Amino acid sequence: MTPPLIVLDTPALYYRAFHGLPDTIRSPHGRPVNAVRGLLDTISQLIGQWGTRRIIAVMDADWRPDFRTAVLPDYKAHRIVDPVRGTETPPELEAQLPVIFDALDALGIPIAEVPGTEADDVIASIVVQSPDEDLVVVSSDRDLLALLMPGRRVRIHRPRTGGRWETAALDDLQPLYGVADGVSYRALAALRGDPSDGIPGVPGIGEKTAAKLVAGYGGLDAVIAAAERGEKEHGLSPRRRENILAHADAVRAGERVMDGLTDLAVAEFVASVAGEPDTARVADLGATWGVERSAARLLAALTGDVVEVRTRVELTRETTVDVVPAAGAAPPSELAPGAAVLPREPQVVPTGWAADFCAFDLETTGVDPHTGRIVSAALVPFTGGVEGPARTWLVDPGVEIPEAAQRVHGISTERARAEGRPTAEALPEILAAVNDMASAGRALVGHNIVYDLTVLAAEAVRAGLLPHAAALLETLPRVIDTLVVDRQVDTYRRGPRTLTALAQHYGVPLDDAHDALEDARAAGLIALALAAASPTVGSAPAARLHDDQVVWKREQSASLQEFLRRRRPTAVVNGDWPLERLD
Repeated sequence: MTPPLIVLDTPALYYRAFHGLPDTIRSPHGRPVNAVRGLLDTISQLIGQWGTRRIIAVMDADWRPDFRTAVLPDYKAHRIVDPVRGTETPPELEAQLPVIFDALDALGIPIAEVPGTEADDVIASIVVQSPDEDLVVVSSDRDLLALLMPGRRVRIHRPRTGGRWETAALDDLQPLYGVADGVSYRALAALRGDPSDGIPGVPGIGEKTAAKLVAGYGGLDAVIAAAERGEKEHGLSPRRRENILAHADAVRAGERVMDGLTDLAVAEFVASVAGEPDTARVADLGATWGVERSAARLLAALTGDVVEVRTRVELTRETTVDVVPAAGAAPPSELAPGAAVLPREPQVVPTGWAADFCAFDLETTGVDPHTGRIVSAALVPFTGGVEGPARTWLVDPGVEIPEAAQRVHGISTERARAEGRPTAEALPEILAAVNDMASAGRALVGHNIVYDLTVLAAEAVRAGLLPHAAALLETLPRVIDTLVVDRQVDTYRRGPRTLTALAQHYGVPLDDAHDALEDARAAGLIALALAAASPTVGSAPAARLHDDQVVWKREQSASLQEFLRRRRPTAVVNGDWPLERLD
């Protein structure tokens, strides 16, 4: 079966990245690259979500085409930031566009633009002229919902807040927006208006009222005709009739400018999908612009190969450790394309426990490990300092995910139910994957991993997979906790010891904290940094370091408890490790 064709509304995506990511994300020579990095990371995520490398990046050749401003002079007029050049693009973003074009070209992703037209027109032409394709149109622009019509195999995939996505097919229009098809949605949008595009709409008519009118009367012309006849069905009140008639011409113009062209020459773009990336050029671009990790991650997702890359981790002024994926390593998992950074200095190969381990992280429904349910999980292997293919799980915990937890990891109950696997399916796999580390002789690394392992044990007891929580210890691999080890090797350093704080301290990239994959990867890189910073810790066998941490955690907890009791005599700090007692 041919995988779907992803059609990117590229300007919508790079604008979203530009405004959503801080402008402190800069190249080595100080230029902002937040839009570049955000776009590359989004494409990597889409490849994982949809399991395809068939991608077209559609661009605006003209963001305010003459044929649209002739119909509606105010079309997007308020967006102009430079009246002389008539552009809407901020200078800080405009400087990034050549980098985006070069990166897409080097990655083998065809760039589709047609002179005198917008991206919406090229997308509409691709959809209409590709009836046999399974299409996924990716855009934050709701106007593209107008493309959902009978006989078309198309879905509109829209980014939402909190890292969520909304995917709408034809059958979803009715429950989501109250209309039956794309033509009706365009009529709804014309009545509602869209200030971001300069489409006026009708005063006093919002989305729900517009949907009732369009569904009730059958279309925009029918709604206007009903207003002319003085009808009052489907929410057509006297005030609304008056407003519709007063703005009828503007509303019709708004509907026309939203109608995308469908006869553009786009066959060549479709035929050129899944081109071969230029690996050396991608590496050069990544190094030049400081987006090595994002570029290599996307390259790995497109090719199925782990790309030779290095993450430079600053330890002290004198010491660095470079993490480089090995040549010929297995490709990353579908949901978690591997990360990479270009090599700059000789590799430092770790020894002892650090030579072979897996980093582990869970995201859950709450902070209490006794009651928290697993929402997502990740295992990231590191062998000889080399990051291998990750395993990830998105889990439907079978309970509502509290809003407080959603704000932390961005996974809603709706998303978990729609995209996640039931706990009954995912939990045995996660438990087996962790236990397999022991038979493989690998250590298990995590930050404050006692929390994750306690959640895992409690879930396994609830599911009947373990007779009691302590049974997990019988099959558990040797454990390395970056929180415990860091406190031991740098006891008197001030400041917090959160994963984010340690990542900053050791110079480890952590782009998306509280994402299970990113947190696991960061914990693994911090572990390598700790191993390099402390030869005693780094060269220790896993079994000995595991036993040492049992003592260290007990002593650290006792010291913290003594300190806290100076102000709060009843304070208790649990010293259990690597598992809190649940029985």
